[in-house]
Amino acid sequence: MQKSFYQFVLTYRGGDWSDQKSRFAESAFMDHGFPKTSTSFEELSSYIETQADEYLSTSAFDELWELYRLKFD
Repeated sequence: MQKSFYQFVLTYRGGDWSDQKSRFAESAFMDHGFPKTSTSFEELSSYIETQADEYLSTSAFDELWELYRLKFD
């Protein structure tokens, strides 16, 4: 069974705060509205674009999505 994007992102929690992927993971974890079960690029991208904060950034999302896609496609 494929992990959701959120489950994948959580593997970056606890990393160096200078790493935007770690900051994204912490922000997603703290965001109670984050689509935790989604595997859909469109759903996640739309959420990030409308709910983005300084740590839940589109650049970090793009980098993480590419890693997620490579691992689970």
